[in-house]
Amino acid sequence: MCSYYLAVDIGASSGRHMLGCKKDGKLYLEEVYRFENRMENRDGRLLWDTKRLFAEILNGMKKCAEIGKIPVSMSIDTWAVDYVLLDESDEVPGDTYGYRDGRTRGIEEEVYRLIPEAELYARTGIQRQSFNTIYQLMADRLQRPELLSKARTFLMLPDYFQFLLTGKKCSEYTNGTSTQLADPRTFQWDMELIRLLGLPEEMFLPLQMPGTEVGMLKECVAKEVGFNCKVVLCASHDTASAVMAMPAADGKALYISSGTWSLMGVELTEADCSEESRRANFTNEGGYEHRFRYLKNIMGLWMIQSVRHEYEDAYSFAELCSLAEQADNFPSRVDVSDDCFLAPESMTEEIRSYCRRTGQLVPETVGELACVIYHSLAECYAKTEREIERNTGTHYDAIHIIGGGSNAAYLNQLTADAAGKKVCAGPGEATAIGNIMAQMLHSGELKNLSDARKCVFASFDVRVFVPEKEKAAQ
Repeated sequence: MCSYYLAVDIGASSGRHMLGCKKDGKLYLEEVYRFENRMENRDGRLLWDTKRLFAEILNGMKKCAEIGKIPVSMSIDTWAVDYVLLDESDEVPGDTYGYRDGRTRGIEEEVYRLIPEAELYARTGIQRQSFNTIYQLMADRLQRPELLSKARTFLMLPDYFQFLLTGKKCSEYTNGTSTQLADPRTFQWDMELIRLLGLPEEMFLPLQMPGTEVGMLKECVAKEVGFNCKVVLCASHDTASAVMAMPAADGKALYISSGTWSLMGVELTEADCSEESRRANFTNEGGYEHRFRYLKNIMGLWMIQSVRHEYEDAYSFAELCSLAEQADNFPSRVDVSDDCFLAPESMTEEIRSYCRRTGQLVPETVGELACVIYHSLAECYAKTEREIERNTGTHYDAIHIIGGGSNAAYLNQLTADAAGKKVCAGPGEATAIGNIMAQMLHSGELKNLSDARKCVFASFDVRVFVPEKEKAAQ
């Protein structure tokens, strides 16, 4: 019998429990539980319901016991930048804000009064985004000082959930780098920066690498879910886990981790904290084995997800791609990275308003809206690809699209056409696979990252999309 490993992969729109095992040299995945997730609007504040999320984590673990497949270990990954503060009783004294909440508007300038933007980037290598943890914590300092004064422990969300499972507090490195408070040279918190910002340095725990064992489940948790197992740190920033599963053994490839966000970049062994990279808004987030994910955040499928919800989920994503293809000649485009698309009251109306403001045709049908979104994304990918090649001085032959968005064949073809490069799409469950890879590397079932990536390539289908002009030339 094979050993099972449980990946709890929680994204900003859904969560899933995936069991993984290795048989005959291949990885096999089985989804055992899935649940919806979204920020809740409470009196104008966008918040996470961490109690509900933890209950869903336990519900999925119970399913493992029900089907008789008990994992030897488990790990949790989530999106980046959001966190909890624990008081001296290890309770959360206030709301857990979501990154789309507007409380950080204008906060960047408060930070830059203490440290200039260029110096901050040179220290951390992290791109400017208004929702980064550094700005959220500064918002706490200015807007909720009484809460910050009670804080004894700072934990990113995966670390918090694993604390609830084990009673052990641990801060994982890859998600820690997304805070814009870590030093890419020491792979630890930049305590000088933290002091400069007036944040309580004692609440930050040392950063631990993926593969670190947190501990066993607490007795009460084991009794509730029906088994006990180890909790091991994966690369808990979901993009870091997804990039681990990129099916290129040497890691020398362009990738797009495609989901609610599209994270497009390459792996580097040293962070590029240059002024050129800052001006292009690239980031250097931590990866497995002290690698860096040199990438740009692009709005991603959030836009099409939002439009779909506004049409009361009447269309599947496959249907939306089909409708977009039928409206393929619709000419309007939007800047998918414009902040107006971050958290609009209506994504449909925001897209239409953008087109009006810029003198373009206004999309009326759902197919035209989808066409605008998908073409705009593909053109943004192509622009970013050119920036990456210029900044790194490296030519890349292909783009690897991993994650749920790799299933969007229409978008994959548009990307191949816009970039003029072959697109390799898959695996779709890259984040869960990377989560499981970290656990298998910890256990010794996989030898190293290169071995693990070869195993991924042999285990999962990868579809290839060739630019239409190349097809025509053949």
